[in-house]
Amino acid sequence: MSTNTAVVSVIRFILLPVFVGWLIIWIVLPTETYRDSWRPYLQGKLNSTYFGDQGTNLLLFSFPMMFIAALSCVYLHLIRKRKSNKSSYSTYYSTSFASYWRRPASVKSPLGIVTAMELGFTIMFIALFVWSLTNYIHVGFAHLHNMHTKPVPGLKEWEAKLRSVSYRLGLTGNICLAFLFFPVTRGSSILALVGLTSESSIKYHVWLGHLSMVLFAAHSLGYIIFWAITNQMAEMLEWSKTHVSNVAGEIAILFAMAMWVTSIPRVRRKMFELFFYTHQLYVLYIVFYVLHAGANFFCTILPGIFLFIIDRYLRFLQSNQRAELLSARILPCETIELNFSKIQGLDYNPTSILFINVPSVSKMQWHPFTVNSNSNMEADKLSVVIKSLGSWSQKLYQQLSSNSMDHIQVSVEGPYGPNSTHFLRHKALVMISGGSGITPMISIIREIIFQSTKPDCHVPPVRLICAFKNSADLTMLQLLLPISVTPSNFTQLQFQIEAYVTRETQKLPPSDSLKLLQTLWFKPDPLDSPISLVLGQNTWLWLGAIISSSFVLFLFVLGIVNRFYIYPIDHNTGEHYHVSFICLWYMFLICASIFIVSSAVYIWCKRQNAIEDAKQTQNAKLSTPTTDIELASSPHNHESLIAQATQVHYGTRPNLKKILLETKGSDIGVLVCGPRKMRHEVATVCSSSLAHNLHFESISFNW
Repeated sequence: MSTNTAVVSVIRFILLPVFVGWLIIWIVLPTETYRDSWRPYLQGKLNSTYFGDQGTNLLLFSFPMMFIAALSCVYLHLIRKRKSNKSSYSTYYSTSFASYWRRPASVKSPLGIVTAMELGFTIMFIALFVWSLTNYIHVGFAHLHNMHTKPVPGLKEWEAKLRSVSYRLGLTGNICLAFLFFPVTRGSSILALVGLTSESSIKYHVWLGHLSMVLFAAHSLGYIIFWAITNQMAEMLEWSKTHVSNVAGEIAILFAMAMWVTSIPRVRRKMFELFFYTHQLYVLYIVFYVLHAGANFFCTILPGIFLFIIDRYLRFLQSNQRAELLSARILPCETIELNFSKIQGLDYNPTSILFINVPSVSKMQWHPFTVNSNSNMEADKLSVVIKSLGSWSQKLYQQLSSNSMDHIQVSVEGPYGPNSTHFLRHKALVMISGGSGITPMISIIREIIFQSTKPDCHVPPVRLICAFKNSADLTMLQLLLPISVTPSNFTQLQFQIEAYVTRETQKLPPSDSLKLLQTLWFKPDPLDSPISLVLGQNTWLWLGAIISSSFVLFLFVLGIVNRFYIYPIDHNTGEHYHVSFICLWYMFLICASIFIVSSAVYIWCKRQNAIEDAKQTQNAKLSTPTTDIELASSPHNHESLIAQATQVHYGTRPNLKKILLETKGSDIGVLVCGPRKMRHEVATVCSSSLAHNLHFESISFNW
């Protein structure tokens, strides 16, 4: 066993018990055992002049997940160093146990497509949720008149129970909030550790958001009713110095309701801009939520927010650089391919996502698009495909198709993608796409072409089933092959394309599609720079350094502020120093620590990137003329290669069930990207008892 493998095994051995211990704390939290035994004992041992009453929650809830996030970065760095050893991925993913847990377990609403592993984690969370809610209510009813609120003379039992239930609904909503930000942290080491990406985890953020809003709305409504029936409506205007702030909670729920209403699927799809801009209120929502709940509860949900702020700030630093856009290829199907310059050290996996902002279209909006280029075959270029579907993409298409622009300003974030290319583990691949869903397939096919050039490397035969509305969309197939591919590279693959044109019954003349194809070249701008990773090639190591250093700096400065400023005033009594000021201190110190550490690491990495880029600039300039010649001459060669492997069916849809069940082989990887109905149909077939040889891989960016 190599040293690298041994260290990876040790890290796995450490991470599992820490995570299990963290979950056990959440399980014990709502019980009387924690309330009457654990908490008094821990507060006596951990509460100090440096961290006050928050010392216990910092140790139990914040430290374990921050430790896991930092150590996961080291783990992922070591795994990335073994990336060239494809057999390691194949061995891991080809086991029957792993294959079973990756099979679809549910393909029905409201969950959609959920694998057995995802369903297992979902059931675990639901169990934690139900356990917490029932225990909170049970403990609350046992101590109806022992709440940290003002005593109410003559309070009836049912009124006390209403107040208790309302309070406990808020406590349970806090659990949802503790997990809410993990799925939307794009560069998350925790998601990558379990083989997930932010794009594939968005649905969990949506579920948690809806559940937390139901709980917080019921929490708020319950208190309003309680205040109304006990003649305490003046409580709605109270901003207490020693207890929770009711006004801050009311402001927070108003921001949350605005985000919730505009995130309803029908509203979001029809008025995306309203949803996008309203969702930026999450910053104010979190600020007022913390002011309402207090520093103690904030420490229980701190890890998710802390890691999200790190990720968000790093994205901000990257997006401040203007990306160098080389050219745009305009296809007749109202689709464009944007080609960016990138540094040669930028490595990414197939199906990665790049977020793009074009100020001339919208200064605020960012949209994700699939990267269709391959970092191995195209060392100095990164490409994305944009289908003109929404208002934003239509405006961009109109700008570029007008041929009136010699330069366009673009900012990017990413690319973000999976940590491994495990689809290569299968003995054969069936790819199914609908419309613009073909774009992630392009990156996978290019990776397979690259792998085929390696000696003694197995590449699976590929069958691509693609459905388009119109024959003009068939031109998207020309993007399957990169510029650098040669006929010999392509013909040695076992590659078959079956294209279905659903809204046309006959083939159009070839000239109708070819005459509209055009390529725009943009003039260079000194303010533009090639796309590079914000933390350089050793991204995971630097991210781990930022996570650990910023958290340690936060604890250090917090201890100083508590010991030499807050404690001399309050003496840990909670009666002499305003609780809202403590919350503001926490939020300020967290942001300051993250900004200081992240900025320092970013500046260092930027200097290192500049040195590496300078070494490669001369070679890149020398190779540019050759690339231009290839770009001018290769489309017809590519079209001929694609045409030889393509069979087109007009006026019909693919019979996916028949195609899949008739596919022969013991290990068939089935990848699908397209409309929800198509994904569900394929998932249903793959999860049936008749398809033991089919292994489903959903690629979905629609949520």
